[in-house]
This record gives sequence, C-alpha cells and structure tokens, in this order.
Amino acid sequence: MKKSKNASAVKKSNPDSSVKQTVGRNDAGCSPALQVDRRSFLGGVTAVAIAAGFLGLPTAAEAAEIGPENPARREHDELKRREGATIAEDGLPPAHPTNGDEERYSNKIGNHSKGLPHDALGEVELSAYTGLVSALTTGAPSDFEAIQLGGTLKLNNPQSAYAYCLEGSESHIYKSAAPPPYSSHQQGSEMAEAYWMALARDVAFADYDTDSTIGSAVSDLSTFPGYQGPQPVTPDSIFRGFTPGDLIGPYVSQFLTLNIPYGSQTPPQQIITNVPQDDHMTVYSAWLNIQNGSAPSDKNVFDTTPRYIRNLRDLTAFVHKDFSYEAGLNANLILNGMGSTLDPNNPYLTYKVTSPLATFGFADVLDMVGRVSAAALRCAWFQKWLVHRRVRPEAYGGNVHNQLTHQASYPLPKRLLSSPVLTAIFNQFGTYLLPIAYAEGCPSHPSYPQGHGALAGAAVTVLKAFYDESFVIANPMVASSDGLSLIPYTGATLTIGNELNKLAANIARARDAAGVHWRSDGMNALLLGEALAIKILKDLKSNYWEPFAGFQLTKFNGKSIVI
Repeated sequence: MKKSKNASAVKKSNPDSSVKQTVGRNDAGCSPALQVDRRSFLGGVTAVAIAAGFLGLPTAAEAAEIGPENPARREHDELKRREGATIAEDGLPPAHPTNGDEERYSNKIGNHSKGLPHDALGEVELSAYTGLVSALTTGAPSDFEAIQLGGTLKLNNPQSAYAYCLEGSESHIYKSAAPPPYSSHQQGSEMAEAYWMALARDVAFADYDTDSTIGSAVSDLSTFPGYQGPQPVTPDSIFRGFTPGDLIGPYVSQFLTLNIPYGSQTPPQQIITNVPQDDHMTVYSAWLNIQNGSAPSDKNVFDTTPRYIRNLRDLTAFVHKDFSYEAGLNANLILNGMGSTLDPNNPYLTYKVTSPLATFGFADVLDMVGRVSAAALRCAWFQKWLVHRRVRPEAYGGNVHNQLTHQASYPLPKRLLSSPVLTAIFNQFGTYLLPIAYAEGCPSHPSYPQGHGALAGAAVTVLKAFYDESFVIANPMVASSDGLSLIPYTGATLTIGNELNKLAANIARARDAAGVHWRSDGMNALLLGEALAIKILKDLKSNYWEPFAGFQLTKFNGKSIVI
C-alpha cells in the first residue's frame, strides 16, 4: 500500500505512537474514506478473514505485535539505516589507474581479445576490437549484439560491469593497482612462473624438496628481476602467495584437505582430477583457433580414481569445476564442525540463556559467505571490462612463440626470452606456447583482476570475521604423494586464520597454475575481495540488535582491524 507524504511525516515525527492509522489507497485504488465504507459494509471483517473464508479456513484474530519497537518506531529506525551514511557513498567513483598498454600498442597485444577474429599471428582484427570498446562505452545491448565474433564463443557477461551494488560500496568505487605493463620485468617474471608451474603440475608437493624441475624453477625465479613471489625462493616457498600464514605448514590449506561435515554426511575432499600430462593448446593451429573463439580440438582426460589434492594439477582441477563460493562454503562447514571456534567478539559467548543462529550463528555466516560472492564478481567484472582489459597468459605465450620462431617482433622482456624455462617448454612440447590445463583455455573475459581471487578474498574475510583466527586446528592432515590417502601432519601449529589465508591463496594460485591467469591477477583480486567484504560487514553491522564490539579480523597485509 502506497503511503501519502503526510502520513509518512506523521509516523516519522511520532515514531513511538501506538495509534493505528489507515492511510493511502487499497489494492483496488480506493481512497481511505471509501475503504472505511467498504469495511463498514462488510461488517468490519478483515481482508485476511475474507480470504480465509473463501479458502474454507478458520478465521484468526490479527496478531498483536510485541517487542521493544512498535511498527512506527520500527519503520523510523529502518529508514535511518536505509538512508544513513552506512549505505550512501561520499563523492564520485575514483579514477582508476591502468598500465597504459591499450594506448601504447596499436595492435592491442597487451589487451584481451579472445573470441574476436584474429590474423595468422593471433593479433586481433582492429575493427572487431574497436566494436568491443564501443559497446563497452555505450553499454547498449544492441551494440554488444553487433560485436564481431571470430567463432562460436560468447563474451562472458560484460554488462554485469554496470550492475549496481547496494550493500557495501558500489562496484565502481573499489580501486585496484594497475597490472604490470606488457614489456615490464614483472610481467616477464609472471610469465616465466606460469611456464614453470605448467612444467611442475604433476610434481607432488611432498616431493618439492627433491624434484629437479622444482630445483630449476627455484634457481631461475630467484634471479628474475621483478619477481613478486615469496623471498627467498625455495622449494618450500615457491609458487605460494603473500598472505599471513601462507608459508606455514603444507602447501594445501586444511580447508581443502579435511573431511566436510555436510549435514548428515561427511564426505572426504577427494576430487576427480586430470591424468598426468593432460596439457593443451601447445599446437599452434589449435591455439589460434581457440583465440578466434572456436571449440577446442581435444578434450580433458580425467582420472577415474578420486584423489586428495596433492599437486598443482589437482588444484587446477578443483578451480575448473567449482561453483562461485564453493571453497568458502566448504570452509564454513568444516569450521562449524570444529566446535567452539566463534570469534571472541561474538556476543553469544557471554549469553547463558540464548544461542545464535540467524544472527551471529551458523545460518548468518552461511548467508554472508554467499551474499558477498555476487558483489565480488561484479566488482571484478567492472575492473576487467571497463578499466583494464588485460591480456591473458595464453595469448602472451603466442607472442613469445612468434618472437622466438622469427614470425614477428614484440617488446617482450629480454630476461624472459633468455629464461631456461623456454628451452624446457620447447623440448617437451615443440612450441613456445604456454601449456594450458584446460582444453578450452581461459574464459572469454579479460584477465585482471581474477574472479576466483575476488571470490576467495571476500569469503575468507567473512569467515575470519565470524570465527576465532587464533584457534588451533586439531589433527591436521596432508595428502600422500599419490593423493589416495591423508597422512597426519606433525609440523608447525596451524591456526584457523592462517589456514583461511592459505585457502584464499590456494584458490588464486590454482588459476595461475592452470595457465589462465597471472600472479598479480590473483593477489590483487584477494585484496579487492577483502575490501568489499569489509565494507559489506560494516554496513550490515548496524542491522544487528545485539550489542557487540564489532567484527575483528586480520587483513591480508597482516594488520588487525575491528569493523
């Protein structure tokens, strides 16, 4: 029922009034006076009673609402929350930094163009790229439908970049650092790492200390200018992320290892992975067809034996088939099964009569893990399509191949071109193309920032806000070298906070190991997801009834905060 302005003013100015007022129009558009006449004619019978009579149901008296706020006060407080500073943004969205590659290279080698038509070198047809940018500029659905495609592959959801987010900050508010430029040492180091990860996909984490491929990767990346991985580079630190706790214990987080208490079931985290050496897009013609948006000429081959995650190939398999917040959901289920792991600021830890559920309880955090996921993707897709349009590693690998086979010349980093990893790649595959874990290659949206990383960063931030980060995980496990069993882990103490950080890094780095993302895509996406989750938690904090000191957590940069 639509309220009149005068009626709303009465209720706002007198929120504690318990007098019921009949205002506005009914569903048939009748005025209040006509509504009273109609009720008089019906003998004061309520609409609920009429409906009950028609359905043959017993009539019921109208419930007398109880609680600390009467309806008028409730509406007043709700409007304050909806219209208050926690929801509104101050000022315009900021200017977003870019690496300048789109303006720097007329052939658009620094930008994503998969699915558009390309020439024999894999360089995009400029008219098609111009059409893409034009559609992104206007936002008109008809302009998107007019984009020239090179095959059957559709572009992935560019219009989500315009969607509004009314919880947390608006999607265009969040800033990310500019990705490394095409010709930079950092970009070269990230490409070299992508090649090494491809060569090391089948090496068990338990064997990193003795494997020769890992030894060669450690030696190469240790002297690579611009390399942003953990320093010093060792078999224990190689390919890991930057988060607190990331270097403690096994490579794989306990939240990707332990059994999942899933209602009345407790399934093990054994996954269907790929067979060894299941690598793709190493033949030039197949690579070019996929850049044009054609279907792959081969398929992934799967291992029929479920295995625990024990190497990079298994991690890439997990993030190939997972749904948006699967890792966060599984971690939440595991945390709930651990018992008394709630954050020390949770008000229910001091209550002796009532327990949490829809607020501060399992149902609340389950909802929060899911509800931040759409916001994370919208923020990432805005950055991907409207700001950066960064090239994918698989396309960059085509440039490397064409340069080293003297088909073309590009401003590639010299240190990358002299890396021993390229010789190793050519000796194994016969080209310098980046071996991709997925037959179809990367998705049809730009590389930066990483969607999986934004999702993981947001979900993990929510979990750290609701659970006790210092809680020590009892009976930690690690996968055997063949992935068929779990073995007790007896090393350094593993805490919830550190293992959640590691989970986020595992998810981000897994997409890099697949060859579909760069290190900086994932690491900056974790920060993006963290920022939006913190803002959503800040906004929703004011909606709780129970007094509490605020959500406390440790950010990915190691700083402890209270929201």
